[in-house]
Amino acid sequence: MHPFASYVLRSYYRATGWNEDNLYANLTRSSNAILDFSVPRGLHLSISKAPNGLFNTSYSMNAMPSLNGSVGYIFTSCNLDVKSSGSVRFKDMVERFKVYDQPRRPEGKEEEWLAGERADTRDYLLYGRLYLPTGRLDALYSTRLSPTLQALVATISDPRSSLSSEKRSRGDNVSNIMFSLQHDVGKWCSEYTYSAEDGMWGVRILHNFGRLRNPTEPPEDLNSSPGTRPKRVDEEEATGGGLKGRVSAGAEFYISAKERSAGVSTGIRFTTLPDATPPSFQLPQPSSSPLAQSSRSPPSQPPTTITALFNPMMGHISAAYAARVSRDLSMCSRFDFNVYSYDSEWTMGAEWWMRRAASKHEDELEPSLIPPEQPPVPVQQAESLDIPADIRGVVKARISTNNNVSLMWEGRLKQMLVSLGFVSDLSSRSKPIKAIGLELSYFSAG
Repeated sequence: MHPFASYVLRSYYRATGWNEDNLYANLTRSSNAILDFSVPRGLHLSISKAPNGLFNTSYSMNAMPSLNGSVGYIFTSCNLDVKSSGSVRFKDMVERFKVYDQPRRPEGKEEEWLAGERADTRDYLLYGRLYLPTGRLDALYSTRLSPTLQALVATISDPRSSLSSEKRSRGDNVSNIMFSLQHDVGKWCSEYTYSAEDGMWGVRILHNFGRLRNPTEPPEDLNSSPGTRPKRVDEEEATGGGLKGRVSAGAEFYISAKERSAGVSTGIRFTTLPDATPPSFQLPQPSSSPLAQSSRSPPSQPPTTITALFNPMMGHISAAYAARVSRDLSMCSRFDFNVYSYDSEWTMGAEWWMRRAASKHEDELEPSLIPPEQPPVPVQQAESLDIPADIRGVVKARISTNNNVSLMWEGRLKQMLVSLGFVSDLSSRSKPIKAIGLELSYFSAG
């Protein structure tokens, strides 16, 4: 379950038109949602409040296994449409498998002029959280320097890190500040980072092959016949049993003069077409013509994402395959291998969406999944048709060859979001349950 702060941050990105999915760090986001979900430890309670669209507060407490808590505040320069935990779209609060939007060039705010001078200001977000009783402070500042440039400053201040070097050697959190500059033009996205604690510089680059979608043009009907639409630059001739999609490739490089270390990794991702639901301004208005309704058909291929990562210095190779096999079931498989030690691990996982009863309305209403007799539905109308009681929750499960099994259920009870799960080690007879936890989250708006 996304923390309230993460939900506000993603709402801020949507409001400012920034595409966080077009980053090399999120290359394996679809498979990680199924295989790397985080199971709560102990008992965690969270209460948040959004008195207005600019200011948000959050309070959390861990009651087990130790008692601690935190207080957080978020302020943004733009009004955000923050929902309450009882009315928020449930899938927006869960990290899940989906085929992400086709990359596009970000657009800036419209210019505002007052008395012949620019009156509009840069969008920004301020976030801070204080942990008790340790006194650790986390802070984040994000701002848009231009339509294609975004700067972030993240810092950690931990008083415990200055007490002794023994805690530092054990890997405890230390005080640090990190600067990040992200440049996204749609086809290319680069990120430059600097970490002050270890003096590490890093560069990440992601390139998307094929043409970009113009924000003003409607999405093309990918299920129509080849003769009725232009051929994509990155699309090959249709072959029986093949998958049509787009390819993204990227790399990262980092070096630390203080630690005298460096690292590099490369990755590639294949994503099937059609794309996920595009932003609302890219969706055409609903049409009642028979031609428009008949042009829609069920997807001829399941939404699929294939990724591969390689770290030549560490000798680590990872390949993952994720697909949605039905409306409510997605599955993923990943194989990790080290060419130096020959260690390997195979991980399998699935997520299953639980619904109360059959409904005419889809919770996601992706244009590619709408039955042929229904016209395309804009995102605004699709979200207004969501039935909160339709989806009861989601069950996630994973198992790997190292005998670890994880199971988690996330859902909504009344006005509260709930996460319940456990982690088990099948190879241990003395302690087969490694961790078990329950997380309760409630937030309100207005």
